[in-house]
Amino acid sequence: MSNQPVHQPFATAAVDAAPVVTAPDGAEVRPLLVLDGQGSLAAFHLAPGQVTRAVSHATVQELWQVTAGSGELWRRQDGREQTVRLVPGTAVSIPLGTAFQFRADADGPLRITAVTMPPWPGTDTEARPEDGPWAATAG
Repeated sequence: MSNQPVHQPFATAAVDAAPVVTAPDGAEVRPLLVLDGQGSLAAFHLAPGQVTRAVSHATVQELWQVTAGSGELWRRQDGREQTVRLVPGTAVSIPLGTAFQFRADADGPLRITAVTMPPWPGTDTEARPEDGPWAATAG
């Protein structure tokens, strides 16, 4: 077995130039970069006052950092629940199988940069519907 790194091409992305798609939870997402087999990077946007649908992921986990705006994130895993404030600079984890839902405050959009590990698979079965604390309004 070799310890030689697997070389991948350099990639550069600009958020404003990335395509806009709707995430399974209803948030606007701009896929940015992928490292094969390791992870993907995306920018999420939620309009003022919007609430996503509650979901859990079947095969991926995520790390988020809030880059603008404010809101709340609800998470549930293994019988425990937590709701945290989201403000610029806040970083949160979404471990595999965690039910989660987030919402933007009414005074402005919420923007989050997220790393998904392994990369987002793009399948219809990845995001599983869950019961969350808020009525969804996004997407």
